[in-house]
Amino acid sequence: MSKILVIATSLRPKSNSDTLAMEMIRGAEEAGHKVEFVSLKNKQISFCKGCLACQKTEKCVIKDDAVEIAEKVKLADTLVFVTPIYYYEMSGQMKTLLDRLNPLFPSDYFFRKVYLLSTAAEEEAYVPNRALAGLGGWVDCFEKAELAGSLFCGGLNDSGEAEKHVKGLEKAYAFGKQLQ
Repeated sequence: MSKILVIATSLRPKSNSDTLAMEMIRGAEEAGHKVEFVSLKNKQISFCKGCLACQKTEKCVIKDDAVEIAEKVKLADTLVFVTPIYYYEMSGQMKTLLDRLNPLFPSDYFFRKVYLLSTAAEEEAYVPNRALAGLGGWVDCFEKAELAGSLFCGGLNDSGEAEKHVKGLEKAYAFGKQLQ
């Protein structure tokens, strides 16, 4: 049984990626995992200043919601980032959060497996590649961790569409069941 942290980065009401994340969580919980869900909705997360003070203190000088999220990330066994694809890349708020997780680099973090669940209006298989590369670059900085898998559900544009996307919901559930 793993302690899984799911971080949903869409700020949109009735987000398609959030809907699929909930189905993924259902699968993970049925597989026996303990899952915590964190949404970036209504969170205040500032841009990294690049001061690198965190590399000595393992704490960020900016006091906002990223500090609490970083502590949850540090203590999770498994991370699942959930993002809509905007302009063939992860959401800006996801990238900002990844930058703000810099205090974890010198720390004794627990996470070993990192996954990505993404959605987009476009359906082509290549659509999430840049988001995967961006997350993969972040994961590469954490030598004890690996990018362990991803799920992309395309063809979802309008808010709430995922609720009726049976194939996507089934894929998300199955993805959750196989998380480690």
